[in-house]
Amino acid sequence: MNRLLQGLPCVAVAYLCCTPLLSTGEARAGTLPSFAPATPLVTSGPISFAPLVRKVVPAVVNIAVTRDDFAADSHHKLPSSVKGTPLERRYRERMRHHGDELLEAGSGFLIDPSGFIVTNGHVVEDADTITVSLVSGKEFTATLVGMDPLTDIAVIKITSPEALPYVEWGDSRQVQVGDWIMAAGNPFGLGSSVTAGIVSARGRDIGSSPFDDFLQLDAPINPGNSGGPTFNLAGQVVALNTAIVSPTGGSVGLGFSIPSEIVIPIVETLRQTGHIDRGWLGATLDDVLTHNGAKVTEVDRNSPAAHGGLRKGDVITMLNGEHVDTARAMIRAIAAAKPGSEAALAIMRNAHPQTLTIHVGLRPLSEDGGFH
Repeated sequence: MNRLLQGLPCVAVAYLCCTPLLSTGEARAGTLPSFAPATPLVTSGPISFAPLVRKVVPAVVNIAVTRDDFAADSHHKLPSSVKGTPLERRYRERMRHHGDELLEAGSGFLIDPSGFIVTNGHVVEDADTITVSLVSGKEFTATLVGMDPLTDIAVIKITSPEALPYVEWGDSRQVQVGDWIMAAGNPFGLGSSVTAGIVSARGRDIGSSPFDDFLQLDAPINPGNSGGPTFNLAGQVVALNTAIVSPTGGSVGLGFSIPSEIVIPIVETLRQTGHIDRGWLGATLDDVLTHNGAKVTEVDRNSPAAHGGLRKGDVITMLNGEHVDTARAMIRAIAAAKPGSEAALAIMRNAHPQTLTIHVGLRPLSEDGGFH
C-alpha cells in the first residue's frame, strides 16, 4: 500500500510501505530507559559496514501482508510502486495465475527474543494475514499487538520455540546532523537489504500528523522499507523508517524516520495495553501570524472544549502554565495529555485575557489526527 500526500509541485511524500504483489494466499509522555554507552563498531576508514550488518540484520524481518477486501477492478491495475522496478514482470505473472488477494511487503525489527516486532502502522493495518520472514528463511504468522495511527507505529508478535535475534534501542537525542547511519529493510519486496548514509536534518515536519518530528536521511530507502530500522554505528536502533519524498516513487535521497525517543514509549505502551489513549479537546485550531498562540476556528458540539467554555475566535496562549507558540504544539500537548485530566488554558477573547479549565476527553477512534 503506497499512500501519497499531494500538495508539492512535482513532489510527493510517500509512506514506504509497501510493495504490492498478487498472491494466493507525542504520544503520552513516557520515561525513556537508560542506554548503554554507544561504542561504534565501525571506527576508521575506509569504512566497511560488514561488522554492523552481521550483528543487526538477523533481527530485521520482512513482512508480507494479505488483504482481500479490495474492489475487483483495483486488482488489474499495476501499482505505481511496482511499475518500472524488477518486480513488474513478477507482478504481472501473478496477476495472470492467482486469485484476488493483494500481497504487500514491508519491514520490521525484533526488539526482544520472545518475538515482539516493531513496524509501521500502515504496513499492517487492515491485514487479513501477516507473515514474517527472517533472514534465515524461517517464516512465522504474526498477530497484531497494537497500533497507534497518529504516529504510524505498530507492534506485532510472533511465537518461536527458540530465542529469536533482536536489536537494542539507541538514544536518538544523541544523533547529530552529519552522523553516519545504516538503514535496513525489504525494498520493493526484494528481500533483506541495507543502505548507508548520513542524517541530513532533524525535526522535519512533512504534514503527516501533529507528531511529525522526523530525522531526514540521505541513505536510500524505498517502498517496502516501511517499518525497517535506522541504526547508528553501534548497532542500536535510533529511528523507524517511515516515509520518502520522491517524484518517481523511488529513493531520491530524501527519507524520513521517526526518532527512537518518540517510538520507544509508544511501543512500550502498545506492548502493555494494545492501544494508546490520547487526549482530546474537540476544537479546530490554526496558527496565529505572530506565532503567539493557537486560534480556535471551530468548536465541536458537546465536546470537552464546548463544555469548558472555549469559543470560536479565542486565542490560546498558555496551556498548564506553558506558553503555546503554534497550533501544532497545542495539538501535541493535548494528544499527549491523560484523558480525564484538567487542562488550564490562558486565552485572549476580544483582546481580554481569561482563564478556562477544561477536562481533557478521550480522543475518538474516528479522529484522523487532524487539528483537534
